[in-house]
Amino acid sequence: MIHSTAIISDSATIADNVEIGPYTVIGDKVEIGSGCKIGSHVVINGPTQIGLDNHIYQFASIGDDPQDKKYAGEATRLTIGDRNSIREFCTISRGTTQDLGETIIGDDNWIMAYVHIAHDCVVGNKTIMANNTTLAGHVHIGDWVICGGFSGVHQFCRIGAHAFLGMYAGINGDVPAYTLVAGLPGKPKGINSEGLKRREFTSEQIRNIKNAYRLVYRKGLKLSEAMQSLESQLDTQPELAPFLESLRSSERGIIR
Repeated sequence: MIHSTAIISDSATIADNVEIGPYTVIGDKVEIGSGCKIGSHVVINGPTQIGLDNHIYQFASIGDDPQDKKYAGEATRLTIGDRNSIREFCTISRGTTQDLGETIIGDDNWIMAYVHIAHDCVVGNKTIMANNTTLAGHVHIGDWVICGGFSGVHQFCRIGAHAFLGMYAGINGDVPAYTLVAGLPGKPKGINSEGLKRREFTSEQIRNIKNAYRLVYRKGLKLSEAMQSLESQLDTQPELAPFLESLRSSERGIIR
C-alpha cells in the first residue's frame, strides 16, 4: 500500500495498513498510525507523530521547521491525533523551544485546503477550518471551533470552545467560548447559537449563554464584575463554565 515512488526514511515508523501515494516523502522520526491515508506529493518531516485513521491529501507539508527566526534546529515536535482530514496544500509546523516545543492537533478535525497552522499551536477536537484559515504561532483553538474562510488569528491568541470566526475575520485578541466574531479587525457579534443548536444544547442553555454574553458585552460592567456575577450562576447553569474559563485564562485580553 506504499507506492514505489514514495521515499520513506529508515527511521520512520509506518503501521502495516497505511496508504502512501506517489512521490510522497516521509522523513526522519515520523510515526504514522494504523488506517492513515497519505496522498501523493505529501512531505512529512519529523519528529512527527500521527495517530489513527487520518487522511492527508496531496501536496500538504506536515511537520517541517517552524517559521520562526529564533529556531536553531532544535528537535521540536508535531503531534496529530486521530481521524483528522487535512486537505490539499495545508502547512503545519513543528513547535519551538520558546513554548511547549510541540504543535498539537487533536482528533476529528476538518482542515480544508491551504490552511496554515504555525509553530506551537494547540488545536482541540472537532474543529472546522475553512480554506485559507491562518493561525500564527502559539495560538490555542478550543473544541468545536469553526474558522471561516481566510480568517486569521494573531499569535498567542486563544479561541474558546464553540466559537465561530466569520469569513475574513481578523482576530487580534482572545475570543471567549461560544462567541461569534466577524470583521477586520474582528468584533464580537453575539453567540454561535446555530452551532449550539446543532450540538444539541437546549433552548434554556442557549438562553443562559446569551445572557452571559450580554452581561460581559452589553451591560457596561467591568470584566471583573461580570465574571463575579457569572461565578455565582455556575451551580445552576454549568454550561457557563467554558465561557467563564475563557475569560479567566485570557492573557491578551478579550476582543471588544
